Amino acid sequence: MTRPRSASPDLYAAAAAVLLVTAAVLVGRYVYTYDDLIVGWPPLLGRWDPHLGPGTPAAVLVAVGVVAYGPAVAARLPWRALLPAAWGTALAWTWSLALIDGWERGVAGRLTTRQEYLSVIDRWHDIPATLRDFNGHILLHSPDNWPAHVAGHPPGATLTYVLLDRTGLGGGGWAGALTITVGATACVAVLVTVRALASERLARRAAPFLVSAPAAVWMGTSADGYFAAVAAWAVALLALAVTRRSPGWAAGSGLLFGLTCYLSYGLTLFAVIAAAVLLLGRRGVRARPVLLVPLLAGAAVVPVAFAAAGFDWWEAYRLLVTRYYEGAAGVRPYAYWVWANLACTVLITGLATVAGLRRAGGVLLRRRAEGVRADGVRAGGVRAGEVRLAFLVAAGLLALLAADLSGMSKAETERIWLPFALWLLAACAFLTRPRGWLTAQAVLALLLNHLVATGW
Repeated sequence: MTRPRSASPDLYAAAAAVLLVTAAVLVGRYVYTYDDLIVGWPPLLGRWDPHLGPGTPAAVLVAVGVVAYGPAVAARLPWRALLPAAWGTALAWTWSLALIDGWERGVAGRLTTRQEYLSVIDRWHDIPATLRDFNGHILLHSPDNWPAHVAGHPPGATLTYVLLDRTGLGGGGWAGALTITVGATACVAVLVTVRALASERLARRAAPFLVSAPAAVWMGTSADGYFAAVAAWAVALLALAVTRRSPGWAAGSGLLFGLTCYLSYGLTLFAVIAAAVLLLGRRGVRARPVLLVPLLAGAAVVPVAFAAAGFDWWEAYRLLVTRYYEGAAGVRPYAYWVWANLACTVLITGLATVAGLRRAGGVLLRRRAEGVRADGVRAGGVRAGEVRLAFLVAAGLLALLAADLSGMSKAETERIWLPFALWLLAACAFLTRPRGWLTAQAVLALLLNHLVATGW
């Protein structure tokens, strides 16, 4: 990897991101009112609340450990050991940050509030009947309308927690534990993808940033962290399918992509990232085009199952758009959120990611100037891997920007965009001096969790 002559461009990019966040805070506080934005600490949904908690010592220890030893351990640990180590570190980081707010407020009570999934568990005694009648309760004026998060997602999201309750693991504690445990695997999925499509060296360089991202503040305990993991594994299995030419991985990827679309409507934008993976792995697809058959067959399983049960996804989405503008979205100004959402993205991905994105953009510009193809056929070694990683990151950024411009993500994107943010973090593989950037990431996460009481 070519060492830059100066770190100044990275610092300029980080400074611009700081200015963006500052502008979002100041405009949100002094130009708009709470009744305009309906968030307590713009651009974040939360309130100013300096506090310590039982998770504070552990969070500091994890942060120090990742900064001090993360890059070296990630570079030397055998690959098969690195993946569980990454998962374990992400678990430790997410749990410790969540427990800064205490067990009840940080974990057990998150998914039991009035607008959350567990508040409707008792309405799912007859699952097929509830699915058939699901759309009849989406609009605000409908009888027994679903709370915001239930109405705002396909029923696969709520059904996850219903099935968990049916196994005997009911209540917010088990739901929170499942969400954090599954959500923490998302970093592993990104590492698998980067290794398969780019190079193992770049995956190792990205690992410390993925396991200690500020996004963990919202990964514990938001259901969007669980959604992020499912979507990430769909991409990872697709990457394995096209690089190993495996129909089994293709079928698994399709199954997870289908499930992803029934967890969150907005995650249909993962088609952009999937398309990038297929483009990067097109030699494998050309060599074995039959891969598309299990991929599409797997993708049909969940939609067919829900349709057979009587749930109409397209009608539900149409009703959701109406419900969305019946509520806060009808008040929140697009002119503010279309750029303040990006400030939220800075807060969940950190300044290191901003610098990494700048470098990824530079890689793509050099590729174009030198005529190197995106699949790296005309490039060799690390250079080819850099191009492929930059292309994958660009696809994640494109999906996020599409979500932003749609107007269906006005506020709360610090949790809603977690699935997209993970792919931006991979750009940190391009950074030199990782300890400095990791320190900035850790400090940001600790400040956010200790100074702001986040909510959703």
